[in-house]
Amino acid sequence: MSKMITLTKREDQVGVIVIDVPNASQNTLTSGFREAFEDAIKEARDLDVKALVIASKKPGSFIAGADIQIIRRIASKVEGEARATDLQNALNNIEKLPIPIVAAIHGACLGGGLELALACHARVASDDRQTKLGLPEVQLGLLPAAGGTQRLPRTIGVERALDLMLTGKQIDGRRAKKYGLVGDVVPEAILIDVAAKRALELVAARKDGGKRIADRVSELTDVKHLRELALAGNPAGRNLVFKQAEKAVRKRTGEHYPAPYRILEATRIGLEKGMAAGLAAEARLFGELIMTDVSRRLIEIFFATTEMRKSLGFEGGVGTHRPREPNSEAGAPGQVQEQPRAQAVDVRQVAVVGAGIMGHGIACVTALRAGIPVRIKDRDDEALAHGLRAAHSILAEKSDRASAGAKSGDSVPAAMRLISGTTDYTGFRPCQVIIEAVFEDLKLKHKIIKELEAVTQPDVIIASNTSSIPIARIAEASSRPERVVGMHYFSPVHKMPLLEVIRTKQTSDEVVATAVKLGRAQGKTVIVVNDGVGFYTSRILGPYLNEAAWMLSEGTPIETIDEAATRWGFPVGPIALLDEIGIDTAAKVAKIAHEAFGERMTPPDSLARLIEDGRTGRKGGRGFYLYEGSQKASTKAGDKKKRVDESVYATLGIKTLKKRRLDVDALGEQLGLQMVLEAVRCMEDGILQHPRDGDIGAIFGLGFPPFRGGPFRTIDSMGAADVLERVKKLEERFGKRFTPPELLIDRARTGEPFYKEEDA
Repeated sequence: MSKMITLTKREDQVGVIVIDVPNASQNTLTSGFREAFEDAIKEARDLDVKALVIASKKPGSFIAGADIQIIRRIASKVEGEARATDLQNALNNIEKLPIPIVAAIHGACLGGGLELALACHARVASDDRQTKLGLPEVQLGLLPAAGGTQRLPRTIGVERALDLMLTGKQIDGRRAKKYGLVGDVVPEAILIDVAAKRALELVAARKDGGKRIADRVSELTDVKHLRELALAGNPAGRNLVFKQAEKAVRKRTGEHYPAPYRILEATRIGLEKGMAAGLAAEARLFGELIMTDVSRRLIEIFFATTEMRKSLGFEGGVGTHRPREPNSEAGAPGQVQEQPRAQAVDVRQVAVVGAGIMGHGIACVTALRAGIPVRIKDRDDEALAHGLRAAHSILAEKSDRASAGAKSGDSVPAAMRLISGTTDYTGFRPCQVIIEAVFEDLKLKHKIIKELEAVTQPDVIIASNTSSIPIARIAEASSRPERVVGMHYFSPVHKMPLLEVIRTKQTSDEVVATAVKLGRAQGKTVIVVNDGVGFYTSRILGPYLNEAAWMLSEGTPIETIDEAATRWGFPVGPIALLDEIGIDTAAKVAKIAHEAFGERMTPPDSLARLIEDGRTGRKGGRGFYLYEGSQKASTKAGDKKKRVDESVYATLGIKTLKKRRLDVDALGEQLGLQMVLEAVRCMEDGILQHPRDGDIGAIFGLGFPPFRGGPFRTIDSMGAADVLERVKKLEERFGKRFTPPELLIDRARTGEPFYKEEDA
């Protein structure tokens, strides 16, 4: 096994410590790292170097953070605190080195990697777009525990430090220099040379008795630095900064996520009581957070998405398909038919039919993220031009961030050049994948498939971006149904992270593998599900929205329904979401679901009444909420700008109940359990291959509360028996809408969790 850390001595007497964790694509602070690093420092002393530079041998990775597997195995608060203290001590030793040490950062410098860099005496970064710096621990329900809450505020100022730590955002080299996080940003080819030069300058500065005069003048004339000193250096300034930060956290996450509040606490203690007290608080709070259910759920999501990146989308790593046989009993999927491992097609060109919101959004991520030329078709010049302008507008918004430090050919202008348009099928023949993104009209989709097959190659893959029509019905128009697949994107495509790939019984494994590979290239988290009405995400969304409609018809105020959902953890309430989706669109989908699933999906007649009154939601300017001009009314609970259109109650012919008579938390659970129950039915019916896909699909596609881990993790954490008991009580009150699925009853009886021990 190769050494994790090596040391070489340059002619200028600077030692270069190179990190290369064996058998890993990225460097992490894994087991044995501290010992290997300390050995390198001892070797440097023996070689009598003047200064040190830390660099990485991994392409695109400085240090990506701590080894999450090690964190996951921590079994107690005491162990968590001890591990944090141990790492803090190691980095303190780096900071106390008698010779200067400079971090030469190229690639991901995140979490513990950035904390190590902060313990160095200076930092230099490459200008490559792969170079990203940040402390994303909050996204795992944790805080930076190796001195990050203490050194980052002292390096870049408390306001900017809190912004990075509380959001987990990552910044490139140029932004890091602007913040004062790194001193220089240079091409990768000269990164180590510049870092070595900087290290020698620090040697000279120490001989001169401290900082160079130029450094002192720079600090005294930097307005931002003076402002930070004023804020952090006096109680009134600190109070203001922390009060504003806490207000922002509360608005963004509510009370569901403890980590942001603990980050604020540790940072404040350090600023008010000194570094040692701050480090002690940081370690103690890390130990507490690592044992919370919230952190467990978020770490599980991290591992689930990591595992999904390795899969072609097939159970067991081979091409498998588990459709439920028509005559099989509930919960008994058909036999798994194993086939040879599929090979994804090398996609060199993509076409999109339809330049609307979804079509031009798909084109954007294909060009910008995947770097693949994409051709958009629409019915006439006006519609096409509108779509192209919209695509260019999206890319232009990203231009500053995406092009900063980018290599030639990687920038947004380059992505714009990859998008072209047509009003016929010119340029479609060379395409390996064509994505249909037109209206939800089966006849129109059939027409397009026939037209495409007449002008394209026999092995072309035709994907439909439908959100509700079964792919098998769309494929009925194809002479090659095995080449037809569903690729269900979410709006807005350039922001929403999920792609749902839908396969029919006839879809080939090669086609599914290609759709998965393309989706990942577009920057999407991809789940693969089997075909059926609503697939997975639309199907589990339906009962959730339907329950909200029933609550409204029974007199529950609109704002109370939405508040109940957001308090349960959803980012937006179901009534506000109906306005966003379109009341007319939701009514059509509700009708399809009712026809497919019967009485438990019966919708109230409220949606039909609203449509008769001309209310279609935000797109039409009239819905449940008030809209002024083109400005969208706020939909977040507690937002002062949020205003319900009170006239909607008269349209519906209902009298609202008083809020004080309602249990808002119980209403939230009532809404959430509808989504949970339908997810179980999807597993029961063979729509899902694994509970992991169901959890990731619900979280990334529909905003299911991440701290709950998804529908299946929710059941496992609560216990199936407890969930069943709650559902039965709701069934007694509301009837078949809450009839529990047989699979839930079975799990409650046996106590078997959805996730097996090896999945935990």
